[in-house]
Amino acid sequence: MIAEIQVAPSPPGTDENPHAHVEAAIGAIAASGLTYEVGALGTTLEGPADRVWDTLRAAHEAMLLAGADGGLSHVKVASVNRSIDSLTRKFR
Repeated sequence: MIAEIQVAPSPPGTDENPHAHVEAAIGAIAASGLTYEVGALGTTLEGPADRVWDTLRAAHEAMLLAGADGGLSHVKVASVNRSIDSLTRKFR
């Protein structure tokens, strides 16, 4: 499964780190051990469906645990027989 998540926390961070809550979500994705790629408008990840779903939830919860008052997570999910690498080469 391949998914993309864009978190939109409110506020996006702290005075010391304006992107702290977004970075917390990316940290949760990195900690998952899944293959992922951070892009300008979201983070794409891939792996077994159960682990991807768990990681999407963990990323959303991480932004809240980092101190965001609230937030939205925009998620796209694809069930395909391709890897992130094959999809990114196709569009580059």
